[in-house]
Amino acid sequence: MFTIGDFARYGRVSARMLRHYDAIGLLHPDSTDPATGYRHYGGGQLARLNRIIALKDLGFTLQQVRAVLDEEVGPEELRGMLRLRHSELEAAMAAAAARLAQVEARLRSIESEGHMSVDDVVVRHVPAVRVAELTGVAAGYGPGDITPVIRPLYEQLFPLLGRAGVSPTGPGIARYEDAPDGGGAVVVHAGVTVSAPVGPLGDTGVTVVELPPFEAATIIHRGAMDGVLPTAQTLARWIDASGYRSAGYAREISLECPEDEAKWVTELQEPVVGD
Repeated sequence: MFTIGDFARYGRVSARMLRHYDAIGLLHPDSTDPATGYRHYGGGQLARLNRIIALKDLGFTLQQVRAVLDEEVGPEELRGMLRLRHSELEAAMAAAAARLAQVEARLRSIESEGHMSVDDVVVRHVPAVRVAELTGVAAGYGPGDITPVIRPLYEQLFPLLGRAGVSPTGPGIARYEDAPDGGGAVVVHAGVTVSAPVGPLGDTGVTVVELPPFEAATIIHRGAMDGVLPTAQTLARWIDASGYRSAGYAREISLECPEDEAKWVTELQEPVVGD
């Protein structure tokens, strides 16, 4: 038998936690001295303690943990709970990774202030182009707002085009505009160049539109779009210093999109007008 201190040490938990588990009926000691109130635990109870900690670390509440350990939850329900928690943890990890990428992009932008070359910025005429696109709305224009909206749109777009018998004829084109009701929301258009007739593609939800020509200040971004901030701000500084005014959000033309996002090549095309 172990004292509560020894049991806590072997279980890598605190004695205070063990007292709490006892109070809520989650893990009672094997025996309690009626005279002193000292708790004593058996070595076999380490197995239950390990399960408690593992389930708690997975995000289950102590009430859920007790239900699982007391077999109030069947195997199928438990598997469902574990699958759901697994999905939640994966989503949290992806969100954390995206936030980290945004922080790194912001730091790179700060570090490169006044140092990034603007020699690769080119003003040119962008011809009219026909695109098939799906549309969504993002809460804002930050990568943390845009990425969760535009990725699913592109994941849906190409299977829908295949179902409609339409093949892309050129690069992907992502474009943005302010939402009609304002409030900082942004309409996201995830598209790809096609030669299909303008209008809805059946019942797919995909619409083919003709984008008009415009004058654009352009720059090439290399790498994942979560890290586009330094490139976009280099373009913005060039526009400001060169006597132009921005006339809207930059389009993003996907020139190369291998599986490794670090090798993506994207052209930013920002519409401009002379002052």
